[in-house]
Amino acid sequence: MKKKTLSEKEKMLQGLPYNASNPRLVLERDRAARILNRYNRRTFHETNMRSRTLRKLLNTSGNFWIKPPFHCDYGYNIFIGKDLLCNYGCVMLDVCKITIGDNVLLGPGVKLFTAAHAINPIERKNGVEFGKPITIHNNVWIGGGSIVLPGVEIGENSIIGAGSVVSKSIPANVVAVGNPCKVIKNI
Repeated sequence: MKKKTLSEKEKMLQGLPYNASNPRLVLERDRAARILNRYNRRTFHETNMRSRTLRKLLNTSGNFWIKPPFHCDYGYNIFIGKDLLCNYGCVMLDVCKITIGDNVLLGPGVKLFTAAHAINPIERKNGVEFGKPITIHNNVWIGGGSIVLPGVEIGENSIIGAGSVVSKSIPANVVAVGNPCKVIKNI
């Protein structure tokens, strides 16, 4: 039996090496950029219109408050629970799934990066990327300016201090801070 060849999008979604320059993926990023451009231009008082605009892009059925500017690659890989508060200037590079639980707070300038690049310089030059999912459980607070790297899971009720670089998973019910981010106390 002939083995099915995966598309570049299927490879991306599975966290396998893929070519980010693939025309389909370029078009999908362009669609997201156009929607985000409309969203980011809306005034503060156009809350309902802004929410409707983002619902075209993100996977959510709950209430959310995402303050512009907001940026992501595709949007369809972002799954949001109820009552997300995402402050100004957040970036979510969603080449793989980003799952955000209920009652999550993201401070200003928080960055969630599922994307990574090849270590081999020739592959990197040729546009080879891969990704790993990020999971943020319920009741998490991530302080402003923090960066969450590919493959990280942040446990329920945990707090990530402002300016942290989270390169490894963080358990539930802790406060973690720093670069690299480390647990400093239990909640």
